[in-house]
Amino acid sequence: MLDSLKIFLPVLERVWEIVKIWWWLPMPFILWWPFSFLWLWWRADKFSSESPYLLLEIKIPKEVLKPIRAMEVVLDGLWQIAYDEAGTIYEKWVEGKSSLAYSFEIVSIEGEPHFYIQIPKANIDAIEGSIYAQYPNAEISIVDDYIKKIPQDIPNQEWDLWGADYKLLKPSPYPIKTYLEFESEREALEEKRIDPIATLLEVMAKIEKGEQLWVQIVATPVTNKEVPWVEEGEAIRDELSKRNPKKAKQRSILGEATEVLLTGNIPEDKKEEVKEILPPEMKLTMGERDIVSAIERKMAKRGFETNIRFIYLGQKDVFFKPKLRLALAYFSNFGTQNFNNLVPHGQPYITKIQKSMIPLLNIGFKRREYLRKRKIYRNYVNRVQPNYPASPKYPSSFILNTEEVASIYHFPGRESASAPFMQRIETKKGEAPMDLPME
Repeated sequence: MLDSLKIFLPVLERVWEIVKIWWWLPMPFILWWPFSFLWLWWRADKFSSESPYLLLEIKIPKEVLKPIRAMEVVLDGLWQIAYDEAGTIYEKWVEGKSSLAYSFEIVSIEGEPHFYIQIPKANIDAIEGSIYAQYPNAEISIVDDYIKKIPQDIPNQEWDLWGADYKLLKPSPYPIKTYLEFESEREALEEKRIDPIATLLEVMAKIEKGEQLWVQIVATPVTNKEVPWVEEGEAIRDELSKRNPKKAKQRSILGEATEVLLTGNIPEDKKEEVKEILPPEMKLTMGERDIVSAIERKMAKRGFETNIRFIYLGQKDVFFKPKLRLALAYFSNFGTQNFNNLVPHGQPYITKIQKSMIPLLNIGFKRREYLRKRKIYRNYVNRVQPNYPASPKYPSSFILNTEEVASIYHFPGRESASAPFMQRIETKKGEAPMDLPME
């Protein structure tokens, strides 16, 4: 045994000498990915911090005669306003240039619903124009952030909260249920329209004094270049429609001869491929055909990298945890069995800590729950992704197109959503005529 070790000892010494001299050589290759990720995060965060945001409140008119499709037109315009691709290496790696995000928020403050949009300050004129073009009687005003009107250290001794981030059950190319599935596009009379947002506004009216319910949809314009969701959708479509069946690999003559010499097995004669009369698409069931059609319709429209969350918070003497189900009921309107569903993300993007059967693992349970609540509250305040900064390898967002975002966030009419305490304006405010006599 000792003799064998003595034989390998010079070899080990030589290897150790090489390691001592050249240990640094593979380090740049090992550290490149984390360094590039942290560098891009720093530059992008700096670029975003130098682009101030404003919070707009939209007070909707008494009668909204436009269908939900009008909101999709607005979102299509907002996509083009905010999208800004980093076209050069300098813009990406030095300036940190990227598309700025919108935050669409529906908030109930003590039972009074409000519609907010956080926007880049530089684009306010273009954004207001896009909204007024479809909703000319709406009233848009710049307001202070409602988040600043409550304690910033929630949860604390007086306030508590419960919140969750959302995810899609299936890959992003599978669409959720949209307004095209409802009757609002087919009904001429407003009172006969079905609007899913009525569910949310009704439950928001049940929020009492000392309570608040916040719903947030952060949407960043993207193309297939930044997030290859269209390529993913095409692959799913082709797989469902059986367009690209896997073909058996053809071996070379040398490979077949080698197999005969090694195994003695003579390869069988290749069977001629039987050409089918019907193309694969004609063999799809009606449900499969609907899924393929829905995926293609989603890919045809512009996409937003999206994350959705809600927070129910209130003073501890009135905080009633079962009220969190109010928001859950709203998002269930957009799910179907064969397409996609919006569901709470689960661990660790929810303020619920699962206890273990092993008592030692439950040590510090209250502290972990507190940190989880602080994190989701901080993410809401900063309007960022659940695991910010999310890397391309570990994304925490998903893709919704303009049709899907419009289905979740739009301005309802009085008849289709007659929630009490809903702020509406009778007439739009305007400037005085130029020729009005002045004293």
